[in-house]
Amino acid sequence: MPGDLVDTEGDWRENYPDYLGCINSIDENLGRIRDELDKLGLAENTLILYTSDHGSHFRTRNSEYKRSCHEASIRIPMIACGPGFEGGKVIPDLVSLIDLPPTVVTAGGVEPPAGMRGRPLQALVDGTATEWRKEVFVQISESQVGRAIRTDRWKYGVTAPDKLGGRDAHSDHYVEQYLYDLDADPFERNNLVADPAHAELRAELAATLKRRMAEAGEKTPVISP
Repeated sequence: MPGDLVDTEGDWRENYPDYLGCINSIDENLGRIRDELDKLGLAENTLILYTSDHGSHFRTRNSEYKRSCHEASIRIPMIACGPGFEGGKVIPDLVSLIDLPPTVVTAGGVEPPAGMRGRPLQALVDGTATEWRKEVFVQISESQVGRAIRTDRWKYGVTAPDKLGGRDAHSDHYVEQYLYDLDADPFERNNLVADPAHAELRAELAATLKRRMAEAGEKTPVISP
């Protein structure tokens, strides 16, 4: 079992086998699509982006399946193949779903419009990307009104205790909810948010989170310990 599910409640014991079966079916049918593109002579001129909008924590983090900022929900697979994505390699940089629209536009030979907040992934593949972001910004709703950032090592999340997810879109006040060291604790089992040894780090991450919220068009909030 994945380490984030071991010794937890939730309903993964019932649903995880079916989850794996669904993944196997999707993989198989992606192969069928690629085979057909080859037969039609379209493979070299067709971009395939294979991904998902979220993962699943199997109700181990809250009463829902996907609406949390934990790795099981936000760290999703993505495979790209076609023009600009040949040769086969893994890109370790942090990317986000907002990078996919400019990637598709770029693949079509068009300059992405200024209103697109993401960046084309082709630059990561060909090595021309400069000043690539060091964190991914996450907005969460319905289960809570929360925000988080994920760096290459840290996950830092806040929640609005007086707001109701599904009704309120944002808040002027958030409270720190979790801090995970993903190098030492990849399954997010040890919440360090109350550890005084990480007070300076939390302040740095809070400042980064506020900046990303402002860039997304939100008011800069107060974040309490």
